[in-house]
Amino acid sequence: MNYDIIVIGSGIVGLGHAWAAAKRGYSVAVFETNSRPEGASIRNFGMVWPIGQPAGEARKHALRNQQLWEELGKAAGFPVEACGSVFLAHHDDEMAVLREFATAESSSDLELEVLSPAQVLKQMPAANPHGLVGGMFSNSERRVHPPTAIASIVSYLNDVVGIDFYFETSITQVQEGEVVAADGRSWSGDRIIIANGAYYKSLFPEQHRAEHYKICKLQMLLSVPQPAGWNLGPHMASGLTLRHYSAFNVCPSLDHVRQRVSETMPELDRYGIHVMASSTPDGELILGDSHEYGDDIDPFDKDEIDQLVMREIHKVLIIPEPSISRRWSGFYAKHPQSMFTIREIESNLYIVNGFGGNGMSLSLAVSESVIDQWEAAKTWEVSNEPA
Repeated sequence: MNYDIIVIGSGIVGLGHAWAAAKRGYSVAVFETNSRPEGASIRNFGMVWPIGQPAGEARKHALRNQQLWEELGKAAGFPVEACGSVFLAHHDDEMAVLREFATAESSSDLELEVLSPAQVLKQMPAANPHGLVGGMFSNSERRVHPPTAIASIVSYLNDVVGIDFYFETSITQVQEGEVVAADGRSWSGDRIIIANGAYYKSLFPEQHRAEHYKICKLQMLLSVPQPAGWNLGPHMASGLTLRHYSAFNVCPSLDHVRQRVSETMPELDRYGIHVMASSTPDGELILGDSHEYGDDIDPFDKDEIDQLVMREIHKVLIIPEPSISRRWSGFYAKHPQSMFTIREIESNLYIVNGFGGNGMSLSLAVSESVIDQWEAAKTWEVSNEPA
């Protein structure tokens, strides 16, 4: 069978390209090795996170991505909550960064409000008041529940939009507009997109290695349900998170934050730990996370990392029921310089990868941009400015 577009990989990047193409009338098939999406797209906080993206193309994509999530949620029948986010500052240098960021020209496209301690506690009563010096609210962020959202998207794209999904179908060969499965079945496509995330070594490993992707492992936790009536409210990020997102590199005080953490808590830098929290529809809290790269990745999770994450969580949040019901690891591919990569490695054969931890925050808009440029008969030269 012939399709206009074949997508290999059913994570949010692959689904985004499939959706964008189908909306423009192209026939699309999506191939997935597993029986359902099981990678990074269902193993994250569910944060649609414009505030973490640096000004320029990344921020532009992130704000458009937010709109697309709302459109897709309405069409596919899953909630997209306009929750916003609160950054908590428990140190003066963290508060200085938040003030600098909120007043920077590069933040003019975000809806930001610097908060006093009393205003923080009004927005997020769960914030730990001990040592709290203030915070910052952003109105741009959205919340989805990843397992629910991804499953709903697949059902919608299959049942309503008419995209064909081939689960439990491992593609082992791609050549001259044809994909071949391990069982010998084959399909042809005018264009083929490989969007298999951290599992990129299964197809064209040399071409993927040429991009110098780094695999990142994250350890995350899920709390037990919180008491009825208790609500976290917006997404929560602590001052440690300022070290992680390049959007905050414009802030002069960030160097002081990084130096203080490096000198007083080097164990956090060792494991790339910064703490964030988001709630689920069942009242649980998704908590995390850590970042181990490349050869530092161990196949076994480290209890030390979980303990450090919870140590830092308790510094910034008061959680009524802090017991952990579930632990897991997520893996993604990160490009060392660009916010993502799109490469035509053979005629009409493309690799789309390297989003790092920003797949939920960028991929729908990037997919739309790719297909729009294709529609305009341009080459796929999507901007890959450094993240």
